[in-house]
Amino acid sequence: MSTSLSHSFAWKELLQHRQTFINTDLNTLFQQSALRAHDFSLSVAGIHLDYSKNLITSESLRLFNALAKQQHFDAARLALQQGEKINNTEHRPALHIALRDRVTPSLYIDGVDVINEIKLAQIQMTQFVEALHQGRVHGATGKTITDVVNIGIGGSYLGPKLVVEALQPFWQPQVSCHFIANIDGSESREVLKKLRPETTLFIVASKTFSTQETLSNARLARDWLSRHLGTEAIDNHFVAVSSNNEAARAFGIKEKNIFPMWDWVGGRYSLWSTIGLPIAIAVGMEHFQQLLDGAHAMDQHFLLAPPTENMPFLLAMLQIWYGNFFGAQSQAIIPYDFYLRSLPEYLQQLEMESNGKRVNQKGDVLEEQTGCVIWGGPGTNGQHAYHQLLHQGTLLIPVDFIFSLKTHNPVNNHHALLVANCLSQSRALMVGKTLEQATDELIKKGLSAQEAQALAPHKVIPGNRPSNTLVMEELNPTTLGALIALYEHKVFSQSVIWGINAFDQWGVELGKQLSADIYQAMSQKNDVSAHVDASTAHLLKLFKDANHF
Repeated sequence: MSTSLSHSFAWKELLQHRQTFINTDLNTLFQQSALRAHDFSLSVAGIHLDYSKNLITSESLRLFNALAKQQHFDAARLALQQGEKINNTEHRPALHIALRDRVTPSLYIDGVDVINEIKLAQIQMTQFVEALHQGRVHGATGKTITDVVNIGIGGSYLGPKLVVEALQPFWQPQVSCHFIANIDGSESREVLKKLRPETTLFIVASKTFSTQETLSNARLARDWLSRHLGTEAIDNHFVAVSSNNEAARAFGIKEKNIFPMWDWVGGRYSLWSTIGLPIAIAVGMEHFQQLLDGAHAMDQHFLLAPPTENMPFLLAMLQIWYGNFFGAQSQAIIPYDFYLRSLPEYLQQLEMESNGKRVNQKGDVLEEQTGCVIWGGPGTNGQHAYHQLLHQGTLLIPVDFIFSLKTHNPVNNHHALLVANCLSQSRALMVGKTLEQATDELIKKGLSAQEAQALAPHKVIPGNRPSNTLVMEELNPTTLGALIALYEHKVFSQSVIWGINAFDQWGVELGKQLSADIYQAMSQKNDVSAHVDASTAHLLKLFKDANHF
């Protein structure tokens, strides 16, 4: 059975509207309206979005709104806010917005006031972070803790790492934060060799306390400490963030050193919770709270603004517009800010794990393309690498450009040059360069007409490539919180339109199951080819032979 979305009235209207842009380009749209940049821009929570360089008109917005109404967008965002179990396959609400809500007095889920739970957890975080910063947390030898290592993966790693990096100008000097995620022993070794066991504290961040990579790295850290400080050192050098207190205690972590995590917060939406402990340690609880406040401001906008004035919804619909109606399969995220260098990697998980789904909430196989390949990197580095594909490749790849009006590091004229490059890239994608322009340009440089005609086709840039530009007043905890929440709600908005569940991730389970089987096969002396495919058996043999199994 298949979904009927592509057969719905609103979808068919958009499909017909798509024909409008066969003979209309972005340059023409700007020529037709001197107010286009004004009409297709909005500002929310310290973020300005210019989406005028998109293949849309006011009629497009009307049809986006009609689709939102058809797919019950208003009811869906209300259900998110009220804690309904919108994660229908796991029978859970998705309450990440409650984590940054300091206004709502209470919200009961299955008889538990989650707002009170959040407040208690934040009090525990505050007390611990202040003790760390004041030098009142000591290791087994009595020395003050100076370094904290967060051991987690996925949402327990990507979000905290992004925010800690992005807020480097706000780091406090007392304690340094480090991250270990990959099960690759090289990563752990490179982090640990820089640290002193007697002054290092580990955070084991795992909601279930059963994630293979996280537990393997936690055991490695525990062994490292034991070799240097003895087996009792774990009491002073480990804390956990988990919903599985029993497993954390069995590992050797004291009850008072376990920070709560809840099943109504998904991993990739959890940086606002106790999973954000390394963020609070890096920048202090005051700045952590500002991060939450920025996200809350975006939450309020998302929950209250009508679709055509709703920043997350507009970003969501633009990506659906290009993916489902123009055939685009990827989206580039290009922050012109060194501190946001990990944003594309973070958004890969947020978007691709959330909306990489093939069935709708009823379990019906979808006819429409869902999800999007997210990629990118910091500008201006990409201009000397993948921007060639953006400008002259045959693929349609919409781009989000991101920059700040002010910099934390005003070095010479660097920030002006950085922003000039950002603006020039979005403009070049739009205007392009015609064959006539390329030919004239070459002749003016001294080439003969024949030489210019031969070379000019290689210099033609089609243009008419869409992009958004997001501008922050300044990259700080508040605007960063708003930016991340913006993309969270964009992802949710898309899931509402497609009718899918953005909060489960069953697609990762099969690989985990097979990994355990293959790992067991590695230690077997006998031939395992009867139990796996020929390719896997061949590769297993190569590994076993190289490691003398």
